[in-house]
Amino acid sequence: MATRMAIIASKGSLDMAYPPLILASTAAALEMEVGIFFTFYGLDIVNKKKYANLKVSPIANPAMPVPMPNMIGMLPGMTAMATKMMKGMIKKTDTPTIPEFIKTCHELGVKMWPCQLTLDIMNISAEDLIDEAEKSCGAAMFLDYAAEADITLFI
Repeated sequence: MATRMAIIASKGSLDMAYPPLILASTAAALEMEVGIFFTFYGLDIVNKKKYANLKVSPIANPAMPVPMPNMIGMLPGMTAMATKMMKGMIKKTDTPTIPEFIKTCHELGVKMWPCQLTLDIMNISAEDLIDEAEKSCGAAMFLDYAAEADITLFI
């Protein structure tokens, strides 16, 4: 039986979308079975209206390349500036975009499950999700999958 990885993606900012997709695509390329459960703001990663334009917030983000006080981070245009800076850093390394990573994950067989309860809470329909997303699932189904996982990550 192949190694199984279960990932929970709970945040949907640009800087938090990369870790689950990088880990999932790498694990799948290493012939692991991988499933990602997208819950709460993590749903933005598979929301076709949002996934190509995720943002980075400079507020309370101590890892920003240029640390700034929260007061400055709250000024108009700072999120756009932080996002532009992050996208520039990503582009310099030829790192794939979020849509490219999604496509790669899908091609490698990564299962991408949107959380049904979160869809209900946030009033998001199946039509709002990218084509690569699986049918939504509940926590019980994901936990059943994760119970058999060799590696489980919460991001």
